[in-house]
Amino acid sequence: MADSTQNSVSDLADLGIIAGDAPQGDAAVIASRAEVPLREQELDKQGRAYATGRRKDATARVWVKPGTGKVIVNGRDQGVYFARPTLRLIIDQPFAITERQGQYDVIATVKGGGLSGQAGAVKHGIAQALTKYEPALRSTVKAAGFLTRDSRVVERKKFGRAKARRSFQFSKR
Repeated sequence: MADSTQNSVSDLADLGIIAGDAPQGDAAVIASRAEVPLREQELDKQGRAYATGRRKDATARVWVKPGTGKVIVNGRDQGVYFARPTLRLIIDQPFAITERQGQYDVIATVKGGGLSGQAGAVKHGIAQALTKYEPALRSTVKAAGFLTRDSRVVERKKFGRAKARRSFQFSKR
C-alpha cells in the first residue's frame, strides 16, 4: 500500500515520470527512425530503378538512373513527344518537388490514352521510381500526392443517351 501512495499522480508530468516515458527518450527514438530509411533501395542489374505509372487509360513503364536530366519517352526526347509546355511541366514535377532537376535520366515507354493521360502516367512512374532509387524522398513525394494513382477515368456511354449522361435533344412534336 505504501507504493501506491508514493506513485500518486498530481499532473501529466508525474505520469510521464512514473511510466518511464521521458520526453528525451521520445526524441532519441524519432531521431533514430529518421536515420534509417523504412524501405530498401530497389535497383536492377544496370543500376536503374523501375516503376509503372498509370493515369486514365495510359500506362507508363519508367526507368530512372543517375545522369544529366535527359527524359526519353517512346524513343523520342520529351520536347518532341510532349510538344505542349504544360505536359513537360507535369513530367518535371517530381524532380522539382525533390530538388533533383538535372540529376536523373528517365527512359519511359507509354501506351494507351491521350497525351494528357500519358504525361500523368509518366509523372506517376517517375515519382514511384524516384522513391525506389532514393527511399528517403518517399515522404516528400507522398506529401505532394504524386504516389497516389489518380483513379478518375472516362465514364462509359449508356444506351438511350447521347453520351454518358447527356440526353438527346427533346422534341415537343
